Amino acid sequence: MEKKKLNFLFYIEKFFMYSFERHTEPLLPFKHFLPRAIKHFFLGLSVIIISLLCGIFGYHYIEGMSWIDSLLNASMILGGMGPIGELKTFGGKLFASIYALFSGIVFLITVGIIIAPAVHRFLHQFHLEKKV
Repeated sequence: MEKKKLNFLFYIEKFFMYSFERHTEPLLPFKHFLPRAIKHFFLGLSVIIISLLCGIFGYHYIEGMSWIDSLLNASMILGGMGPIGELKTFGGKLFASIYALFSGIVFLITVGIIIAPAVHRFLHQFHLEKKV
């Protein structure tokens, strides 16, 4: 079981971590850069979807809201707007505060994931021009 788990982690690491070229390598052509940027966009989108699902289930099962109200509250907090409905239970208020902090961190992580390829390309190009 441990060997299978390590193989899975190796492929995840290879897929995401080693997708950038080193500073000694030439700049990646745009036709190879675009799939990298799309891959990072969908990774960021999946982080947002997973976070939204956590919020929906939390509001539904902890606060007892309907599914549509749970979706609305989770979306508004994840988007940075704040909760819509009044929270009635202690658990719901505690969940909302933790989810709000979590959402802020998820926002920063997602922005980093999505813009990483463009920033890396800009810095790589900057270093290439500096060497010449």
